Amino acid sequence: MTKPMATKPASAKPAMKPMGMATMKKGPMKKFDRTVEDMGNMVELGHVNVTVPDQYLATLYYISGLGMTRDPYLMTGVENMWINIGRGQFHLPTRPAQVVRGITGLVVPDLGALRQRLEMVAPRLKDTKFSWKDHGTYIDTTCPWGNRVRCHGPGPRFGKMKLGMSYVEFGVPKGTLPGIKRFYDEILGASTSHRKDENGKYLNAISGDGQSLVFRESKEVLPPFDGHHIQVSLVDFSGPHKKLLERGLITEESDQHQYRFQDIIDLDTGKVLFTIEHEVRSMRHPMYARPLMNRNPATNNRNYAPGHDSSLWSAAE
Repeated sequence: MTKPMATKPASAKPAMKPMGMATMKKGPMKKFDRTVEDMGNMVELGHVNVTVPDQYLATLYYISGLGMTRDPYLMTGVENMWINIGRGQFHLPTRPAQVVRGITGLVVPDLGALRQRLEMVAPRLKDTKFSWKDHGTYIDTTCPWGNRVRCHGPGPRFGKMKLGMSYVEFGVPKGTLPGIKRFYDEILGASTSHRKDENGKYLNAISGDGQSLVFRESKEVLPPFDGHHIQVSLVDFSGPHKKLLERGLITEESDQHQYRFQDIIDLDTGKVLFTIEHEVRSMRHPMYARPLMNRNPATNNRNYAPGHDSSLWSAAE
């Protein structure tokens, strides 16, 4: 019988290094500001909901004028219309008009094309509250019922966003910013900061990637709250719910994935600082981060070219 060949212990022969290892040198590690990536507990500003009395006029303004896209899958009747803008939406149920007490800020790919569309729809909206004003780097528009929508071109302020709902800015009573900040910090776990721009000081609450809720003190007398709402999504869904419930602030237990509240209060006194209904969703909500279709409004039946139907909502890194 043949004897098995003797083998050397593994330690007898040094392990071979992968090719190139001997010549690799470690240089200084890159340094990054990791805080730039922090968003806090709010991870999506999903939609702004205002009721409208006339779907025809809403179509002229939001679709033909602003160049947005009607959701082709949901709310396709005459009783409600969902409007896609990047990864966000406007929801427009048919009822007496509601008006946001502030400004909804959008990013659009081409301000020049927007100017042309607004000029086109203006004659058909002349007997409404519709208006628009060109400020060069942005365009202020007003819907047929008084909602203010500010359209910006893409730029460093908006990061990769080329098409989307970047912010909703609310005018709030003087002296309320510290209390509003504490509410969003301690109740919702949001990432907030006091900031300043050419229009003065304001509070910024991050509400998603490239998205914010903005609160700016206003000297104007606020009209009564009429029931409009915004929708946000939270990572920690149950923690804020518990804190809101303890303070009697929950206004609707919608379903397993959603609840609502309206009042932003002073956490020491309970005084209402500002009212805006929040539709709060979890990240398990069936429609969280739902892919939305966005058309290219520059394409029509006369200039159609294959492959140019859609509009990109984000630029490459």
